[in-house]
Amino acid sequence: MTRGKDERRSRAVPSSRWGRLYHLGRATGDLALGIGWNGLRELSSGEEGQGRIELSPAHARRITERLGRMRGAVMKMGQLMSMDGTDILAPEVAEIMGALRHEADPMPLSQLDSVLRRELGKGWLKRFREFDFTPIAAASIGQVHRAVAADGRELAMKIQFPGVRESIDSDLDNLGFVFRHGGIMPRGLRIENLLDEARQQLHREADYEAEADALEAYGRALGDDPEIVLPGVHRDLSTPRVLAMDYVHGTPIDQLADRGGEAAALRDHAASLLSRLALRELFEFRLVQTDPNFSNFLYDAGQGRVVLLDFGATHSVRPELVEIYRRLGRAARDRDRDSLEACARELGYLEPEASAEQVGSLLELLEMTSEPLRHPGAYDFGASDLFERVYHRGRTMFFSDRFAGTPASDTLFLHRKFMGIFMLCRRLQARVDLQGLIDPYLTAAPGAAAPGTTAPG
Repeated sequence: MTRGKDERRSRAVPSSRWGRLYHLGRATGDLALGIGWNGLRELSSGEEGQGRIELSPAHARRITERLGRMRGAVMKMGQLMSMDGTDILAPEVAEIMGALRHEADPMPLSQLDSVLRRELGKGWLKRFREFDFTPIAAASIGQVHRAVAADGRELAMKIQFPGVRESIDSDLDNLGFVFRHGGIMPRGLRIENLLDEARQQLHREADYEAEADALEAYGRALGDDPEIVLPGVHRDLSTPRVLAMDYVHGTPIDQLADRGGEAAALRDHAASLLSRLALRELFEFRLVQTDPNFSNFLYDAGQGRVVLLDFGATHSVRPELVEIYRRLGRAARDRDRDSLEACARELGYLEPEASAEQVGSLLELLEMTSEPLRHPGAYDFGASDLFERVYHRGRTMFFSDRFAGTPASDTLFLHRKFMGIFMLCRRLQARVDLQGLIDPYLTAAPGAAAPGTTAPG
């Protein structure tokens, strides 16, 4: 449940480390109070069959507001937690937590003016014919304003919250402290490796010049695809903390789920487009937009195309990693357990000393997760309980001795992307022929793109 523009309150972004730790502590306390002792014990026990997490709407609202006020790295983690927990959280709670996917509280006009003065100069407003001071979106790193440049260009201006870049390291240090001492991470997990990768990624996301470079590189890799639209970058109005792009039209893609049966074909089409694109990113482009936030995708129903909005979390992928995933997908599709285990070890899912029970548990989870790859024809995500089965099995492993490795850091954001597409297909209750989409890539020779495509140079 997101607030309308007229209901949103602007709040200054807390900037000191201790101030941000205070808000994080309050959010953690609200979570503990909302779930209760028994809930925390059950959550960390990993017992299969555990039902919904009971969290009252009042507590969920307080947690959401606290994370939304902080912005930055902590809110980004909250967005990931709230991606699509509609079958884990109670429906009214999932709706409130889902607000993190779409918007944070906007910054006050004084902070907005301060940022734009610093980035575009004291007379920044003269560079625009129109500038809407009410943001059309506010998320974890910045907020977006609609504007018309002095020469008539219709723009979306992405403006970074003050202090967010400087707070990334302290936010992650604070999160690391909570993870290590809060009893919410499994024994043996090397949390430092995960936090270091998150640190590098968030610093990239906070560099808007790097995002502009990634957007243009992605556009070159994509080429002329009439079903995928990217906004153009306007360098004359962009800086490391301000990104000027074309204003593009479309409906937030997850809203297609609310349009009933008459939109079934649109949902299938949108989900199939993004599934195909995710495979192209890995196997053809070797350049992956890894942020699965639903608000990063719009659907232009009139033109039957998907609009991509955010390229801050764009990763290049090592060619040798692409080949491991090609072999992994082939092994999962064919139920080749020996090859599946070999790939899992290469990716760091299994430590060399992993027990037979640990190996068996992981291979069962990988085979379960890859169920759509073995399904002939369209896989019906709306009728499937795969998400629930994977969630409960994964949580059991995560909080038990059956968790037997820390994945290689450069695989984490690939997992994030593919899980995000999985959850979007589920949210849309779409039917997608994943086997048909991936088979050409799995049968391609090492180092080659799928038939009919061209591998990047």
